[in-house]
Amino acid sequence: MTEPMLRMTGIRKTFPGVVAVDGVDLTVGPGEVMGILGENGAGKSTLMNVLYGLYVMDEGSIEVQGKKVHIRNSADAIALGLGMVHQAFTLVPNLTVMENIILGSEPSHVGFVDRAESRRQVQELIGQVGLEMDLDTLAEDLPTGFKQRVEILKALHRGAKVLILDEPTAVLTPLEAEDLFRSMKRLTEGGSTVIFITHKLKEVMAVTNRITIMRRGKVVTTVETKEATFDILANAMVGRQVERKFIFAPYQPGETLLQIENLSASTKHKTRGLNGCSLTVRAGEIVGVAGVEGNGQTELVECIMGLMRPTSGSIRLSGKLTNELSTSEILKLSVAHVPEDRALSGLILDFSIAENVVLGVTNSSEFSRRGFMVPKRVRDFARRIVKAFNVSTSGIDVKARNLSGGNQQKVIVGRELAGQPHLLIAHQPTRGLDVASTEYIQSLLVEARNSGRGVLLVSADFDEILDLSDRIMVLYEGKIIGELKRGAGIGELGKLLGGIAAS
Repeated sequence: MTEPMLRMTGIRKTFPGVVAVDGVDLTVGPGEVMGILGENGAGKSTLMNVLYGLYVMDEGSIEVQGKKVHIRNSADAIALGLGMVHQAFTLVPNLTVMENIILGSEPSHVGFVDRAESRRQVQELIGQVGLEMDLDTLAEDLPTGFKQRVEILKALHRGAKVLILDEPTAVLTPLEAEDLFRSMKRLTEGGSTVIFITHKLKEVMAVTNRITIMRRGKVVTTVETKEATFDILANAMVGRQVERKFIFAPYQPGETLLQIENLSASTKHKTRGLNGCSLTVRAGEIVGVAGVEGNGQTELVECIMGLMRPTSGSIRLSGKLTNELSTSEILKLSVAHVPEDRALSGLILDFSIAENVVLGVTNSSEFSRRGFMVPKRVRDFARRIVKAFNVSTSGIDVKARNLSGGNQQKVIVGRELAGQPHLLIAHQPTRGLDVASTEYIQSLLVEARNSGRGVLLVSADFDEILDLSDRIMVLYEGKIIGELKRGAGIGELGKLLGGIAAS
């Protein structure tokens, strides 16, 4: 390697009771795409937040282009040519694309923003990196993928030579991700450096030069991408053999458990709602619903679960019309639900594991007698859930907020599957989980399908959709525009996700 663009040595960062980053060394060269992999809590985001000045390190040193630097805040980082694009965008909705890009670094003339020079600079930048944009569109009117482009252009306009991308493809279609990767290549060909944080192993192997794997706050290894395999990376991340090969029983779908016809629903969110959506789920199959976020997925699940009333169309569960039923009435129809946001809707974080596993069923005869809870029954049930679903915890009295994301999700999935439901609605069941937890939750979905249950899988992880689904329904602007079968490729799916209907 030539003179490094960036060198971090002995970086240590602690929080009360937690060593988040423990003596990490990282070296990144000019014109390189460096991948950073690790489980949740491995320390990769904390390390990058130290680099960008959002956290101040306890120990260690940082060099940028061979010069030792002190980064106290993000302003210091920007001045040193560091830029970071977070998962949560920070655009001003009522400003145009151009105004957002130049915000904070506006060219000026006699004390006023020089709009002509601003436009020239931004257009030149767009030409260099290939991220085409309409500069006069308001940020609030942009699709998600284009909002990310603005964030990248904003960082580059501020002079970033090292660009940190935190899970950049989480909200992109495959086609948008390919556009991003082409732009990353153009950036590095121009001498810029990209640090690419992702949990998607296929992507990190496709676009990086080297990959650093972190575990429990330390660097496990750094490998040349050309020498990496899925097994090498996954096993290094979790410290054991990871097996992602699922065994599917022969596809023999049974009775129709869920039938949705011409369903429409308005929305309070800045999404499109539903617009004539139709699909079915039968016993013994996983039906995946794929779509870029904001195309009606949340409204679909909320209508099924009685959390939102459709404006037209019908929902039937095992033949019963449920449009006007409450959530509690729907759950009694042998339906289980893994919600989109585990912390907001799946758990009460200040309740214990034992309290969380009986949410919604405290009045059932299984856990109560004459209107009173029977603590022994609740605790015995909680212990069975913890054991059966491999929840890593010191006991059933631990508060849910003290569990890792993966273990929180295991509690939810365990609770929902324990009742042997006929139909499972799984909404983003592995979002934000590490490789090991993802593998386990996915295996539970396959096991449910193999045992004859129906599973509706709504996920923004398109590899997950392709790997698990017997049938794939693509949702675009609130309507199913195409159906794919098991074995379909990412190219076929990508076209549908972008609104190109199946012929």
